[in-house]
Amino acid sequence: MLYSNKILTLEESNTLAISALAQSLKKEGKEIINLSTGEPDFDTPQAIKESAIKAINEGFSKYTAVSGIAELKSAICQKLLRDNSLSYSPSEIIVSNGAKHSLFNAFGAVLNAGDEVLIPSPYWVSYPEIAKYNQATPIFLPTTQENNFKITPQQLKNALTPHTKLLILNSPSNPTGSLYSKEELEALGEVLRGSNVWVISDEIYEKLTYSEGFTSLASLSDDLLSRTITINGLSKSTAMTGWRMGYLASKDKTLIKAIDNLQGNSTSNINSFTQMASITALSPALEREIAMMREKFRERRDFAYSQCSSIQGLSLNLPDGAFYLFINIQEAKRFGGDSMSFCKALLEEQGVALVPGVAFGVDGYVRMSFATSLEVLKRGFEKIAKFLE
Repeated sequence: MLYSNKILTLEESNTLAISALAQSLKKEGKEIINLSTGEPDFDTPQAIKESAIKAINEGFSKYTAVSGIAELKSAICQKLLRDNSLSYSPSEIIVSNGAKHSLFNAFGAVLNAGDEVLIPSPYWVSYPEIAKYNQATPIFLPTTQENNFKITPQQLKNALTPHTKLLILNSPSNPTGSLYSKEELEALGEVLRGSNVWVISDEIYEKLTYSEGFTSLASLSDDLLSRTITINGLSKSTAMTGWRMGYLASKDKTLIKAIDNLQGNSTSNINSFTQMASITALSPALEREIAMMREKFRERRDFAYSQCSSIQGLSLNLPDGAFYLFINIQEAKRFGGDSMSFCKALLEEQGVALVPGVAFGVDGYVRMSFATSLEVLKRGFEKIAKFLE
C-alpha cells in the first residue's frame, strides 16, 4: 500500500460537485446566485484591520509561542468569563488556525482506534471525516424536523457504549440553525455524569442567536466543565473567515499539553499579526458592530423564512441561530427528496446554488445561507419559486 489508510478513508465533500458546476456555469456567462456559502458578507471591522496593520508596521511578524501569545490568551479568558460565565487561565487555552484546526487537534488528542464518536445528524460535514481520520467510528444520532433537529437525553443514553469516547454538540447548529436551551443541555449533561465521555462543544455561531439566549455547555456544572472541550473562533462573529483564528479551552492539563505538542509538531503558532488583531476583535468595544451584523442577519432570516414558507412544496423551521435555512424538499415534485438532484437541477435551470442535505448526512433537505443581501435573497427566491412551478 503506497498511501496511508487514514487518508484514503476521507471522503470527498458532496458539495464539490455543486461548486464545480456553479463555477463552470459562471465561466459560460450564466448568472449564479450563490446561497451556499457559510461566510458573512460583511467586511472585517476597521479597528481589527488597523490592529493587524499596526502589528505588521511595528515588525510583529516573527514566531510566537505555539499556543498563542499571552495577551491573546488573556483576552480569550476575559471573553469567556464575560460572555459565558467560564473561568479559565491562559494556560488552559490553545489558539489554532481556525476553529476547524482546533477541532482537528481535539479529536487527535483524545481518540484511539476503535473509539466511538457520537454525532447528532444533520451534522457539519467535517465531524465524521475527522473522526475517521483518527481511526474512530462515527455513530450518528438522527434528529427530526419535529424535534427541531435536537437529540434527546434518552437518545443519548441509548447510544452510550463502553467504546463511546466523544460527543459532539454544535449549538447553534450548522446546517439547521437549532439552538439547545439551558435546560436541554443540563438534561444531556445529566446523562453523561459518571461516564468517561468527552464533549466537544462547537460554539462558533454563539454570537448569531435570535431568540433565547446562548448557553455555553461547560458553564452548567463542574462535571461538564471537567469533560468539555469548548471550541470557538472569530470567523462568523466578526467576519474574519480568512484570518484563520480559532481556539479551544479545557480544564484538563494533560489534554492541553498534548494538543500543544501536536500543534507544535504540525503548524506551530498561527500568524503573529492575526493574533494582535484578534485581541481587538475580542474586546467589548467590538460588541456594537457584532450586534449590528447580528441584527442584519435577523432581518435576512425573517425575510428568507417568510419567502421560503410561501413556496409550495417547501417546509422549514425558523432557525434560532447561525445564518442558514434547512429546507425540507420532500414534497417538491420531480425529485422524490433527492437533494443532490434537486440542487443540480436548480443550478442548471435557474442558476441558484444551494447545498444538498446529503452532505450533512440527511437527504430530503437543502441548506440555504442567508449571509447575503436582501436583494440577492429576493432574486434567489423568485428563481426558486419559478423552478418549482
